Amino acid sequence: MKKILFFISLVCLSYMAEAQEQLKGVIYESSSGKEMPLQGVNVYWLDSSVGTITNEDGTFSLPYKFSYNKLVISYVGFKTETITVNENRYITHLLQASEELDVVEISSRKQATRKSYLEASNTFTVTSDELLKAACCNLAESFETNPSIDVNFADAISGSKQIKMLGLNSPYILIATENIPAIRGASQAYGLSFIPGTWVESIQITKGTGSVVNGFESIAGQINAELVKPSTDDKLFVNLYAGSNERLELNTHINTKVSEKWSTGLYLHGNTSQEKHDVNDDGFLDMPLYNQINVMNRWQYVNGEKGLVSFINLRYLNDEKQAGQVNFNPETDKGTTNFWGSEINTERFEVTTKIGYVNPEIPYQSIGFQTAFSHHKQDSYFGLNLYDIEHNSFYSNIVYNSIISDSRHKIKTGLSFTYDHFDELVNTSIYKRIENSVGGFFEYAYDNLDKLTMTAGVRVDQHNRLGFFVTPRLHVRYTPWEKSAIRASVGRGKRSANIFAENQNMFSSSRQINVLDSGGSIYGLDPEIAWNYGLSYLQGFNLFGRKADVTFDFYRTDFQNQVVVDWENPFELNFYNLEGESYANSFQFEFNYNAFEGFHLRTAYKYYDIQTDYKSGQFEKPLTPKHRLFANAGYETNMKTNGGQWKFDATYNWLSSQRFPNTEMSNPTFQVDSHTPSVATLNLQVTKVFSPKFEVYLGGENVTNVRQDNPVISADNPFGANFDSNFVYGPIFGSMYYAGLRYRIK
Repeated sequence: MKKILFFISLVCLSYMAEAQEQLKGVIYESSSGKEMPLQGVNVYWLDSSVGTITNEDGTFSLPYKFSYNKLVISYVGFKTETITVNENRYITHLLQASEELDVVEISSRKQATRKSYLEASNTFTVTSDELLKAACCNLAESFETNPSIDVNFADAISGSKQIKMLGLNSPYILIATENIPAIRGASQAYGLSFIPGTWVESIQITKGTGSVVNGFESIAGQINAELVKPSTDDKLFVNLYAGSNERLELNTHINTKVSEKWSTGLYLHGNTSQEKHDVNDDGFLDMPLYNQINVMNRWQYVNGEKGLVSFINLRYLNDEKQAGQVNFNPETDKGTTNFWGSEINTERFEVTTKIGYVNPEIPYQSIGFQTAFSHHKQDSYFGLNLYDIEHNSFYSNIVYNSIISDSRHKIKTGLSFTYDHFDELVNTSIYKRIENSVGGFFEYAYDNLDKLTMTAGVRVDQHNRLGFFVTPRLHVRYTPWEKSAIRASVGRGKRSANIFAENQNMFSSSRQINVLDSGGSIYGLDPEIAWNYGLSYLQGFNLFGRKADVTFDFYRTDFQNQVVVDWENPFELNFYNLEGESYANSFQFEFNYNAFEGFHLRTAYKYYDIQTDYKSGQFEKPLTPKHRLFANAGYETNMKTNGGQWKFDATYNWLSSQRFPNTEMSNPTFQVDSHTPSVATLNLQVTKVFSPKFEVYLGGENVTNVRQDNPVISADNPFGANFDSNFVYGPIFGSMYYAGLRYRIK
């Protein structure tokens, strides 16, 4: 271990110590016969991506090497000039105003979802404009208008939503807030509902294993949610929401500038639903009763002169849910067989810090340090099943950024440390464990923007339970012709399967839970290891004079080892190590088109082939449709002088039939078909913006009122051997309508 740390430290120091020659200078303009420094001038070496812009005093500094001798200087309204640089390492230059400058008016609408033609990884950004296309009450509901993420209900009892990427559940996705892993361990089942949608500024979604900088756990992809910043968020923001299901929600942001360099924000979120609904008359609530209080205090420090920026976040959450039969009363029925009921009470506290330094003299050199501590405590029961978990977690990461030779060759390197303490009660069994790891990483990026971009990374980790292992990852982007991007990626991921925290829906059944101990280090099971391979093609073009693009994605995940969650016996749920083959193939075609001014259409088709070798044979993954169709249409009217406009959005989802787990061993009364019917849903929303300060919105989810019949098996005898709430493939409640308002003071 000492040798590994020594090697990583040596690499860091070698690049930090690397001395590079610099070309410095100042750019002037002529104003009233005087030479005045000119800010914002583009200065770059000819036929390279090495460049910079001038500062307020017209000065600049950029890397120099012997192969550079032609310097391009350009600025709007001035002649673009190319000068020869010889031995002199300091230049002064007077830009000449252009004699012929046509006035050009450019108008465009900001894309709600942005795809890059230049990045090596297959990453796209979901902006705040996209998030406003739906109510987005929490992060789990922020993906309803995104074709790359699948959103499903986990079961018919808890009302929780789970997401999937490339056909794999969220535990295989590294979910972070501001590049700090956030939804993991105890928070896997419900953590997405703990991040309010109004707190999210943007979301970056990466398909494939992602960067080694963020850890070794990512297998299917990475999702990073950037939170709103106190320095740029509204001074006051209020969002009120009310749904026809009696759901009420309030979000309030209060931001203020404490001093020249310090800003702070207080973010308050509360939601409640206390009305009992049983639309299908099966005696069970269609959605749980709940209360949530969520408070975050955020501090931001910015010192541009010294190149320092820092964030401090403090957050507290209290979430209470009650589910089960309509007549269940926890005060009299808890722990009895009077009525089946469940309570899930969660308390969570977080402290995160980030500090970054950018060298003002050498902007491409920076160093950042992150820490995060969280305490998560959940007390819950599901009928007669008990499940409590307490999870204390600490995470730290230090990252150094620099370049080699010139800015086309970038590096990231650093160290990370994680610590997790789990204490779980599963009925009468107690599971305690500590996991910690120390790791180092190195990532090299080659960036020739015209044709080729590559990111190659490797990390080494020493884990007290997973041992010593290496995680390599590679992303390549090539542009063969204009407005195109061909991407390829390959990477390895490794993780501990938190089988109880990640599969809490299993407690809402009468199944016997079996962990087939094989002598592994986590619940007697081995860690999960998988390779992910991806190929993507993005092509932009003009169709009838309007912008359009198409994307083809294919990704394959091969598991070297997997903790198999086996639902194929209707009376048992079995966990065991993979013996044989398990893979997930994902294909997606996407077409985007700005058909006319203010109108944007996004359509997608997805195909999944997911197979696993169970002890009873090879089957496709249950409750995962092979085919999906998606369409989202949005229209915005032209903005008036007072900022007013109308916005209209519609989202359509179609899911093909899905395989049910095997029920042949059940009594014929409780057997279900081998496959579900197909399902189609339609969501609508209209927003009236009165001014930059005030807007109202009205929407409907599942407006065609599609409902799954009998989502709970043996609902009339929940304490019998056949009770199961996990055969959910579609909506249970039916149509739901909502209204809300947003008010802000800039």
